[in-house]
Amino acid sequence: MLISLVILGVSVAVLTLGAELFVRGASTLALRAGVSPLFVGLTVVGFGTSSPELGASMSATLSGNAGISIGNVIGSNIFNIAFILGLTAMIRPIRIAFSAVRRDLFVALAICVIPLIGFWTVGAVTRPLGVGCLLLLAVYLTAAYFKDRAAQQEVQTRAEAEVVSSLLTETPRTMTMGSFLFQLFLGLMGLVLLIFGARYFVTSATDLALSLGVSELIIGLTIVAVGTSLPELVTSIVAAWRGNADVAVGNVIGSNIFNILAILGGCAIVGPQPIGWEAAYVGVPLMILFSVALIPFVRSGGVLSRREGAVLFAGYLLYMLLIVLRAAPEG
Repeated sequence: MLISLVILGVSVAVLTLGAELFVRGASTLALRAGVSPLFVGLTVVGFGTSSPELGASMSATLSGNAGISIGNVIGSNIFNIAFILGLTAMIRPIRIAFSAVRRDLFVALAICVIPLIGFWTVGAVTRPLGVGCLLLLAVYLTAAYFKDRAAQQEVQTRAEAEVVSSLLTETPRTMTMGSFLFQLFLGLMGLVLLIFGARYFVTSATDLALSLGVSELIIGLTIVAVGTSLPELVTSIVAAWRGNADVAVGNVIGSNIFNILAILGGCAIVGPQPIGWEAAYVGVPLMILFSVALIPFVRSGGVLSRREGAVLFAGYLLYMLLIVLRAAPEG
């Protein structure tokens, strides 16, 4: 078990580094190609911070451990809202206009029912439902691009542009061929690290589940979900310390949308994602509950206060306690 824990820790570091390199390289290349900073923020940055989840879930699906894949998506979404936003608000209250995140927040809430649709129909998120998820993602990104393009002065737009700008070291106009090749190398290196990191991360997590006698779903909801959400956690905490805590809201909501539509949908195309009763009646309802709880917090004067952040954070600790108690009899 000790070896599995060591491999797990190293794999998390490799995944996080891979995501960082991938986002930096891909963002610069996209801007070099003439893509707007806003669209890069909506696609490359949003996808990049969720790439560890994608790598882990895809690797789990290919290795026949769909429980880890499903648990990773559900657990990551819960961790993003309750732990990351809760902790960020406790560090510094998050001020953001509800109108700036209303669309994305309700989209993130609505798509939470997708795993339940799979459970109620055939007991799994199948390939047709996965294709539907990717089509919804394409519609969402298209709508978001044109809406935000017409509202360049909105808070969310400025925040996304700042996130992209902070990832870049050169502007597209001043980039030399040598710099272009270097950014291409960074992107490819990040992708390689993501692939290998995800492979060993899932392998060690599976071995850990077997040694502890708990289900793959439990490991996915806890260890894998927390490990793959480190990029979002680091981004949000750094933003809070720099006085840009509102960036955390867009980062978390965007990541949650990608987790369900891109990751769950993409993995379902590769292989069916079975939804058991534990995921359908415990994991998904808790994911919906935390998403709904965020609405009144964000609407309360346009501020997610320290007290409200503490409520979310305490809710996550309670959730983890319930998971541990649920897993204890199996140990």
